[in-house]
Amino acid sequence: MTWIFLNDRFVEKEQALISVFDHGFLYGDGVYETLRVYQGRIFLLERHLARLRQSCALIGLTLPIKDDAWEAILTEMLVRNGLEDAGLRLTISRGEGELGIDPGLCARPTVVVMAKPLVPYPARMREQGVRLQLVSVRRNPQSAQSPQIKSLSFLNNILAKQEAVQAGAYDALMLNMDGHVTECTTSNVFFVANQRLHTPSVDCGILEGITREVVIKLARDLGIEVEEGAYAAEDVLQADECFMTNTGLEVMAVSEIGEDPIGQGKSGPITMALWRAFQENLERFLGPVVTGPRAS
Repeated sequence: MTWIFLNDRFVEKEQALISVFDHGFLYGDGVYETLRVYQGRIFLLERHLARLRQSCALIGLTLPIKDDAWEAILTEMLVRNGLEDAGLRLTISRGEGELGIDPGLCARPTVVVMAKPLVPYPARMREQGVRLQLVSVRRNPQSAQSPQIKSLSFLNNILAKQEAVQAGAYDALMLNMDGHVTECTTSNVFFVANQRLHTPSVDCGILEGITREVVIKLARDLGIEVEEGAYAAEDVLQADECFMTNTGLEVMAVSEIGEDPIGQGKSGPITMALWRAFQENLERFLGPVVTGPRAS
């Protein structure tokens, strides 16, 4: 049995229904957040909730659930579904309203929380890395939509992913309107050149990823110099190493971009050192263990 949290209660998956007049469905008007759970412990919960609040504020949406209520909801979600290693998704839409894009047409937001089991990526995949495709789809400019909004309007990224998959790649590497590297469709990107770690700056139009922040801190703790800046695609293509970061991937090596191998065409020493550091320091970023009886 799969349980979903919908607005103010837990319902079985089959009863988790929203209206066709919901503006999240009609217009992509809403925001979301994804979280990772390790052995019943949530990764950086407060930081994720802070980003959810920021997304809501940036679109003028009132978050209907109080800060101190989230932990109990997420805990019950994990217990009801019998999950210990999981991904959580929090979706907040503008809510149900008449046709029209005016946010004032919606009386109250819709809240959906879902969970799914996660299994670790194979060691071989981490060692070999994945292939990216430099795509023609450009990242939405900041002047059009702030990248700090984790928006339900995901078509820009979907088109980039579609182009990458059609080229046989794992994901897309996207440029901004100025031709600078930004990020992949759901992850931040880093590259290594001359033993220095580089990553596009927030000014390039990226989402400031939470795992990105952690990796930058871990790199500096290891004595690795980190530079945030504006980079051309050629800078990444000529790099010694490249990797992606997000909540689910953690640190995932990139072995190729298009037909060009990166470095030795597999996970490099700095990439693997940062992934190991991430694993070794997980304890610092996890909340308390979720306990309680599982629902039958």
